[in-house]
Amino acid sequence: MLENPRSLLRVACAGEALIDLIKQADGRFEPCLGGAVYNLTRALARQDVGTLYLNPLSSDRFGRQLASALADDGVQLAQPEPVKSVTSLAVVGLDEAGHPDYAFYRQGVADRAITAQGLNAACAAAPALRVVCTGALALAPEDGVHYLPWLQRQREQGALVVVDANLRPSVMPDLPAYRQSVLAALSHADLIKVSDEDLEHLAVAGSDAPSRARNLLDASQARWLVLTLGPDGAILMTRDGPSWQAREAGLLSVVDTVGAGDCFLAGLLAALLERGDDLLAPLDTAAARALLARAVASASVCVMRRGCVPPTRSEVLARVAAHPCELR
Repeated sequence: MLENPRSLLRVACAGEALIDLIKQADGRFEPCLGGAVYNLTRALARQDVGTLYLNPLSSDRFGRQLASALADDGVQLAQPEPVKSVTSLAVVGLDEAGHPDYAFYRQGVADRAITAQGLNAACAAAPALRVVCTGALALAPEDGVHYLPWLQRQREQGALVVVDANLRPSVMPDLPAYRQSVLAALSHADLIKVSDEDLEHLAVAGSDAPSRARNLLDASQARWLVLTLGPDGAILMTRDGPSWQAREAGLLSVVDTVGAGDCFLAGLLAALLERGDDLLAPLDTAAARALLARAVASASVCVMRRGCVPPTRSEVLARVAAHPCELR
């Protein structure tokens, strides 16, 4: 187990932790640890970032497995005592390109047993905290009463607020309400992460993904936005400055894309925390390249593995050295 005392905690993550039941070729479903925010939490810790997971976990078998993996990676639990509620489940199918589709089972589950007061209290107990992160299923409309006041309070306290839209429209019965809930969370963000698919689901105006992303950034209070484009890499946009697009040179052998966006964001944040005290200091081309290279390399290592197995910092740095990013 890695040491991760509260005095070293830099990032706090709040959102779903669940079991992905991934359909295999023979029709069986293999249980894998997952959930976007859970994946992000593990990925940050594996890149040597002191990380706090804010949501409770279940006392059931799956909850114990989720907690054990976090502990092995060095993540600290804000609520170390398990709760009696069951663990969330996601049934995952993969298409021919390895892209996942999901069905979720999340009523009365452990990771939703939270309050804004509890989230804020856990963050206040971590004196070195610099960044708070959420997204994905945490942005469901019924959970906004907990997460939105937490995000607002953390931004007021000076934390860098990171929100990954990571929409799951197929499991939200009221899509307009879901869009509004996601946009409400993004309104508190200093750094927004979206994919090209997220922008379509959010119905943001624009002729293509980059123009939609720019319109979303301009309509928000965020300083930066990062847009992921699958095999075309990613674009880092700044509110008042330039944008940069990066992708790895050469071909990539993709097994599946489960957790790729989560690992991308972890790589970006790990590199960002190494910049110094001013996390959103103005970027030049060299700094943008360094951030995007770490993020893209993190995602690349992830997609070459089955399920989400986040890379370590050394694996990411080796990937960056061996496969430089093309920047434009």
